[in-house]
Amino acid sequence: MVSSPATAAIASAALLFITPYTQDISAIETAPGCLTDNYFGTYGGQSVFHISIPCLENNSFQGFEAANLVPYVADGDRQLVWLQESVIDTALVTPEYEAEVQHFVKWLEEDGYAMGGASGYQQIVSAAPEPRVELQFIKVQPEVGFHGLVAMDPSLVPSIEALLPRYWKPYILPEQPMSYLPVPKPALEHVRSLLETVRFDPVVSSIVNSISLDQMRANIRWLTGEDGESGIVSRHSFSEGSRVAANWLKERFEEAGATCELKPFLTGFAPNVACKYSASVDTTSTVLISGHYDSRGSFGSQRAPGGNDDGSGTIALLGIAHAIASTGIKFRSNVELVAFAGEEQGLYGSKAYAREMRAKDANITVMIQADMLGYHAPGEPPQLGLP
Repeated sequence: MVSSPATAAIASAALLFITPYTQDISAIETAPGCLTDNYFGTYGGQSVFHISIPCLENNSFQGFEAANLVPYVADGDRQLVWLQESVIDTALVTPEYEAEVQHFVKWLEEDGYAMGGASGYQQIVSAAPEPRVELQFIKVQPEVGFHGLVAMDPSLVPSIEALLPRYWKPYILPEQPMSYLPVPKPALEHVRSLLETVRFDPVVSSIVNSISLDQMRANIRWLTGEDGESGIVSRHSFSEGSRVAANWLKERFEEAGATCELKPFLTGFAPNVACKYSASVDTTSTVLISGHYDSRGSFGSQRAPGGNDDGSGTIALLGIAHAIASTGIKFRSNVELVAFAGEEQGLYGSKAYAREMRAKDANITVMIQADMLGYHAPGEPPQLGLP
């Protein structure tokens, strides 16, 4: 497809080059250099680049047979959003879910040009009359599921997740492309050397075993509103409940000895809750553990308890904080516990925090994200994903 693009694509104002992810694109001998400075990000195993007509015409694309060319108009009136179907247990792929996905894809392909065709989808935030959603690209692959790209009216972005089927996630593409920078090899080698020394530690085990499951249950019931005391109906990033949750989390972390800050990042969104335990030695090394405390509703309901996604990760952070307080443990690295908002709309909170860390040239040794820890298949061993 890439070697002989359609005439319409050649004539368009801009092209997107979507290719399966590779850790180091410069290692591919046929990779054109004009791609590396026009990178929009990697989503669902697919890397997205802007490509110019001269770049397309003057370079060989051998080895990129699986790539796709997508024409689009680059203007400030539309936001590019990657849509990704999550990999889920086959037991969750019910006929009802499959019908929901097919209905959504059909809406994108036939009626999605205007929100008038989306009357069956949940509405959380009011939008301007007839805001547009235009399908740019959609594909389904074994083991990956559906993934695609839409261009939409910016007014729809805050409520994009309300349009999606269950188990789908949106990812907002940056307004401007950036340089493709592989993770520096020394950084990879440093993390790998640390992982080689990971062993069972009875002291660490005793600290972990000190975490109270009863306290975790109480915390999750407060965050979901199931305890009847918090009054939280939803932790959607634009809801009042998310602000209540943010302040409550800050207070709980501070009670556990952390220094915390509410960090706004975008108008309308609930803030990130960033908490820190300073190292006992003079070092910039930082271990970052995070989750997201915002949630999303589904199927026309504004109720969004988010017990698993990601109340489970959030109470894990609280459990860690309680263990730090109860044991009096000290660290030789700085430790940050951060609860992000804006995750369901496309990782807004974590992206803002990453930009802040990058601007500070922060020394992040390792970052561990805790998301949806509450589901465990019977007979499945405990899992921890390591780089």
